[in-house]
Amino acid sequence: MAEFVMKDLVKKAGVEDDFYIESAATSTEEIGNEVYPPAKRKLAEHDISCKGKTARQMTHRDYERFDLLIGMDSWNFRNMNRICGGDPDGKIHLLMDYTDEPRDVADPWYTGNFEATWRDVSEGCERLLNLLTK
Repeated sequence: MAEFVMKDLVKKAGVEDDFYIESAATSTEEIGNEVYPPAKRKLAEHDISCKGKTARQMTHRDYERFDLLIGMDSWNFRNMNRICGGDPDGKIHLLMDYTDEPRDVADPWYTGNFEATWRDVSEGCERLLNLLTK
């Protein structure tokens, strides 16, 4: 969800040529699967498409490819550090750390509450984009 929210925000801000945004899984359970249907529906409610996206596994190479690696929760954060072999350049962060209330993004996998996740992701992406475009 965050990949597509951020892509939408940078497009609306007219800075999409300044960013390359891509998401990757830190676990293997969903590799090759499309975006989870309730997440697709929540994005569609806001006229955001995720068509064609399938989950891929994050790799150590991603650490060199990207300037920032943003996790949604502490579990992602630990896995990202493990996959990357640490974070010597300080690239790995949690999305909600850019907000006034640092915490894990609400996980709809367990609650089914995609609205709470939407709110967290939207706030985190907006704050991150504001910081990056200052």
